[in-house]
Amino acid sequence: MRLLAVRDTPLSLDEVFAAVGDPAAGGTALFVGTVRDHDGGADVTGLGYSAHPSAEAELRRVAEAVAADFPVRALAAVHRVGDLVVGDLAVVVAVSCPHRAEAFAACRRLIDDLKREVPIWKHQTFSDGTEEWVGV
Repeated sequence: MRLLAVRDTPLSLDEVFAAVGDPAAGGTALFVGTVRDHDGGADVTGLGYSAHPSAEAELRRVAEAVAADFPVRALAAVHRVGDLVVGDLAVVVAVSCPHRAEAFAACRRLIDDLKREVPIWKHQTFSDGTEEWVGV
């Protein structure tokens, strides 16, 4: 694990990509989650992410499990908290492995487990004035 963080500042693709660089890696997979302008057929006007104080420790646990199950050379994951606007980066994860198939599989597992297991919650507001919490 070269970079694991929950931050209230803008995320950087370059930082995450650089963190997983490794001369023994033949494949690097990167996933970027962005704030979209709609969800469930409704127009999103804003959203905010909140995290439990244990979020970084849980992120580390998830990352360690991925690294134990795949031939990971390097791994990085950063999630944003606070208020975001459409187009902002919400999460960036990357994994480098000896081969591309392993990198794709490990990256997919990392983002899926992060979204399912790390206590980070999304609060969305919609153009009709309604709002919802996701992941709570």
